Amino acid sequence: MELFIDEAQVMQMEPQQQTRSGFLARLFGGLNMSWPAVIIMAVGAAVLTTVFLVVPLFKGTSFERMGVHLEAWFVFAMIIMTNCKTPLESALKTFVFFLVSQPLIYLFQVPFSWLGWQIFMYYKTWFIWTLFTFPAAFVGWYIGKRNWLSVLILAPVLAFMAYTIFQAGTECLARFPHLLVCVLFCLAQIIVYVLAFMPDWKQKVAGFLIPVITVAVLAFAVPQVRLTVIQPLPGEPSFSAEATVTVGDASVADVQLDSPESGVVRISAHKYGKTGVYITDASETLYYDLEVFDDSGVDRVEITQP
Repeated sequence: MELFIDEAQVMQMEPQQQTRSGFLARLFGGLNMSWPAVIIMAVGAAVLTTVFLVVPLFKGTSFERMGVHLEAWFVFAMIIMTNCKTPLESALKTFVFFLVSQPLIYLFQVPFSWLGWQIFMYYKTWFIWTLFTFPAAFVGWYIGKRNWLSVLILAPVLAFMAYTIFQAGTECLARFPHLLVCVLFCLAQIIVYVLAFMPDWKQKVAGFLIPVITVAVLAFAVPQVRLTVIQPLPGEPSFSAEATVTVGDASVADVQLDSPESGVVRISAHKYGKTGVYITDASETLYYDLEVFDDSGVDRVEITQP
């Protein structure tokens, strides 16, 4: 499969495209994004994500986030969009990439998950995001124009990366170097997108100001919580040493079994909010509601069983 465009294609490019060179130019506009390439990318991304999700080494790391959060998937979308010839082609190929990759991730996990085929119940959210990729990639194709329209289209992406940096960075400061890779990965995306799609220095300044302002607003507006508590679970259940804890939204709090045999957990709260906590031991899973809240100026954590 031919990976890069040939000389004939180069001659047909606009003058601005011909002058661009280097790795970023080839990555975002110099690849032959054929349908076989899209399918191979989708399957490869699904395999890689499954490895990050099922191999214990990656549990609770930045790599596991690929199967839960969005930041890594922007890279694939950017590569596909910028290597298509029309907005419609961009929309179709990006949509098919997500339509293939996301269900495959759950399919590949079936043999390794205690949920079996029921793991597909988590696919609903990703399917909704998949539907959204069609109009998003149609509009996103225009970032290849590399002008002020590119700045406008990329603004939400840069703001999202800044939000992720703020969220993951808060956890990193609390438990360094936890999620440091995620922070650096999102920072690298911001730098790459600004350099690749904003050639004018004014555009670059605007591009870098977007994440900076986003982080500044979040730092001012979002209350920060630094609270660690050790407490027994409701009913004081007993677990084996092999029991695992999963938190629905790790940005709210981290939960660890401090004393499995007596059902005591260590909760490190990061921000106000609610999330679910799942504790799996053998084939049994117990669910708890966790809430971090401000009680008349005092940060508190409450874990209950519905």
